[in-house]
Amino acid sequence: MDVLEKALEFEGRKMSGMTTSDRVEASREVKSLILALNEIYKESKDAELMDVMKRLTVIKRKIDKRLNGKLVV
Repeated sequence: MDVLEKALEFEGRKMSGMTTSDRVEASREVKSLILALNEIYKESKDAELMDVMKRLTVIKRKIDKRLNGKLVV
């Protein structure tokens, strides 16, 4: 399966109701997808790849925010 296809499939997944271990796994998967897309982008400079990476980064930030939680002092 192509990296771009995997990225688009990941983007379409349902993210609600995930356990903590599911979030950790999803965070690692999206990170590897972003890095793989970045390697392809370095060679091709395709604007579509950049858009996909930006959307995946937003998803990763949401997952990581939920994982880290809020610090209350």
